[in-house]
Amino acid sequence: MSGVLAAVEGRRSYSRVTAEAPTHDDLVPLVAASARVADHGALRPWRLIELRGDDRVRLGDAIAQAEHDDKPSQKPLRASLLIAVVVSPKKSAKVPHWEQEAVASGVAHTLSLLLADAGWGVIWRTGHTTRTKPVRKLHGLTKKEQLLGWLYVGGIPENAKVGHRKVIDGEEFLSRLP
Repeated sequence: MSGVLAAVEGRRSYSRVTAEAPTHDDLVPLVAASARVADHGALRPWRLIELRGDDRVRLGDAIAQAEHDDKPSQKPLRASLLIAVVVSPKKSAKVPHWEQEAVASGVAHTLSLLLADAGWGVIWRTGHTTRTKPVRKLHGLTKKEQLLGWLYVGGIPENAKVGHRKVIDGEEFLSRLP
């Protein structure tokens, strides 16, 4: 089995991680490698934002504001590192917006695989608050940008409960033209 196939087959989401997290310098080569996803026109219609320390508290405040809640959300504190995934579309006559969003999603998934391969626990969290004004403002998004969610990254707990997805029958999802 190839290393890539093993990495993909072994991918798991970790809803709980330890406080340990990769450094900025650890992330840089993984982000550069993630940019190798298929990207029609090499537009790079994405960007990533690191949230650490008090950034996560500020995100909790923005989520609370978006949800009209008096108490800050504790969700961003579930990991020491959050990586916001942003679609940053570029003007193009050849590459539609949906394709540019697919590129950003591909970068996020590839980065999650690379982080997992480096020994980190990762989960991609989304939700309705990604499109709210307070959360958008916190991330400094332009009018055309969209937040796809956050990769929560940390150490893998020794007693981590890992969900296992049922292996699918590839024949069921692979067909020929009718």
